[in-house]
Amino acid sequence: MSSSGGLRAHLLAARLAGVVATSREESLRSYRLFAARDPRVLIGLDPERAWSQRDVIELMAAKCGVSADPRLTSGHDVIDPGRTIAALGVFAERLASVAQRGAPVLLGTGHPHRLLGFYAGLADALSAAGCAVLTPAQGRCVDITTRFGLRTYNLDYVRGVGLVREPESERPGGATGAHTHSPLPVRLALAAAAEGGGPLPELVIGDHGWVCGAGQLGFEAMGPADTDDPALFVGEAEGSVSVAVPLDDAVRSGHYRPLIRYVLDRASLSQ
Repeated sequence: MSSSGGLRAHLLAARLAGVVATSREESLRSYRLFAARDPRVLIGLDPERAWSQRDVIELMAAKCGVSADPRLTSGHDVIDPGRTIAALGVFAERLASVAQRGAPVLLGTGHPHRLLGFYAGLADALSAAGCAVLTPAQGRCVDITTRFGLRTYNLDYVRGVGLVREPESERPGGATGAHTHSPLPVRLALAAAAEGGGPLPELVIGDHGWVCGAGQLGFEAMGPADTDDPALFVGEAEGSVSVAVPLDDAVRSGHYRPLIRYVLDRASLSQ
């Protein structure tokens, strides 16, 4: 899919943009928690300034296209597909720049059931372009606080994409991983890369804690985010996140394939 018109139609049909599954209630709750600096919503970001809930609503209206009216408190949220396409264009420019230099990259996801294929497609193209796709700290343990208490996971990589899995889950390298927004996996990976003498990634690609955690440490980081993920957009506004792409991050995995083709085509990385 090479045309922006075709991509726009796909975004709306797949509900990646337009009216999305995320509810207004979910988004407003996240904005309120972000304003209160709840670490569950900050996901590794330490904002430079105070953000009120109203500030976050206005930012998300500008970045995503959600309603700027705080009195709208129910229904489904909306993402402007034009904003998604524009952000994907900038995303592609950053990919092209890294690929031209053959720079090392790190990819990771907290949504492996939905987004693993998207990142794996990018990893394959970047590797073919001569970029080292890093896999530091593979197999190491990371303790993450969840709603069920403290859980120990193992950091693993599937097709070059970092994720966490429970130790008793299926064999390493399998596609199944755990859902998490924690920045701890990327912190572990970056620390291991530094301890091992490098190389360190010039770009981190991922979602949630992978982006915010890396960006907060000074690494260029970018990835997609839903309307209830304000941290990435605040990070972009403050300069710690390079690109935040507004889209629903929980649709069927196959719906992200046209986005891979669009981005790789724009970055001149199509196979």
